Amino acid sequence: MFPHFSSRIFMLVALCLAAFAGPAQEPNLSPEEMAQFLLEAKVTGSRPIPEGITHPWRLTLTDGKITHDAHFQSIDEYRQLQEFEDGSVELNFRDSYHFNIAAYELAKLLGLDGMVPVTVARKWEGNSGALAWWVPNVKMNERERLQKKVEPPDAAAWNDQTDRVIVFAQLICDADPNATNRLIDEHWKLWMIDFTRAFRLRSDLLDPLTLKRCDRRLLEKLRQLDPTELAEKTKPHLNKSEVKAVIERRDKIVAHFEQLIKEKGESEVLY
Repeated sequence: MFPHFSSRIFMLVALCLAAFAGPAQEPNLSPEEMAQFLLEAKVTGSRPIPEGITHPWRLTLTDGKITHDAHFQSIDEYRQLQEFEDGSVELNFRDSYHFNIAAYELAKLLGLDGMVPVTVARKWEGNSGALAWWVPNVKMNERERLQKKVEPPDAAAWNDQTDRVIVFAQLICDADPNATNRLIDEHWKLWMIDFTRAFRLRSDLLDPLTLKRCDRRLLEKLRQLDPTELAEKTKPHLNKSEVKAVIERRDKIVAHFEQLIKEKGESEVLY
């Protein structure tokens, strides 16, 4: 009797149901399938990400069946001498998308790829860069959590994740640690992103005092990390000097935890 009115009611109900449907369902893909999607899917939308100084982009991709967003960074800068605002200087300074790809490949070797989004090398609009699977259903980043004083629902599980992040950060020598690059999803899973200023050439650890506990499986993976395999998996994203520095830092991390185990006992150090 009132078709136009009925149509409007139907549309209103549909919009309300969509609003309360919750977060979009993630496609059930393996890491290999995610990588293939990132490499081959068509870019259908783009918008700049306001956070950060490397001018990253959020891209929307589709293969006709699946639509998903991705994080694109193309910065690739080198300077023999870089002076920072605090007066410090760094020789052979690099700020590069290559390190995002290297970090993911290294995380896979260490069994930490569940904490770093799948990342591949891809060109977009003529620019070579790193394309990473967009972390879904993010509640907040670590800076926001600390500012709002939000406590994790499972403190023990959270501390285990945090200790893995600390070990990885020391291994890759991230010269630009930033709490906004630690994302927390709806399940309180911790993700690490944006490694463009990691993989410095220094062989010493940035802050060994932060290394207090270690996942026993991660420690074993560190012991087994092979320089030749690391170089092969991260080629061409890390050069020989950068691979060498990773291995030298690895040796110091392993030695540090072995000393802690002698002093405090395995149960106090490993989990």
